Amino acid sequence: MRSFLLLPATALGVLLCSVGCQKNVSVTTPTDTPAGGGTGITSTPAPAARNTTTPVPEAPVAQYDTTARPGWLKAKIDAHLAENKQNPPIQVFRYRYNGAVVYYETSPCCDQYTNLYDQKGKLICHPDGGLTGRGDGNCADFNKNKTEEKLVWQDPR
Repeated sequence: MRSFLLLPATALGVLLCSVGCQKNVSVTTPTDTPAGGGTGITSTPAPAARNTTTPVPEAPVAQYDTTARPGWLKAKIDAHLAENKQNPPIQVFRYRYNGAVVYYETSPCCDQYTNLYDQKGKLICHPDGGLTGRGDGNCADFNKNKTEEKLVWQDPR
């Protein structure tokens, strides 16, 4: 075995080929009939007459409910548009909660509180987000009791 190490690379290649070529090695392809008989497949299926790739539809354009959008909310939206785009995009929803109209603002990402505002723009609470994902605990029943969801705005960038 040690003498192989002293042979030049070409001589080693010839030696290995001559040893390997002495054995009867056959190469088969998937279209060859197996040695044990047929596969039951008589031919290769013809290509489809039409494109079989399903096109992915473009994302639907969000329909915003812009009715009676308060001035403070317009200013908040302008402030979001002045900042860098967030991932996921910021969204604002309008709900009815405890008999009043409220606005829910999503957070950009990762352990940040979401915000719930009253009709005048006063921060009521943080319904979810934070380290626990359960918000600040001041409106723990929000997700259970919110109704009449309307998407008011989503960052279009």
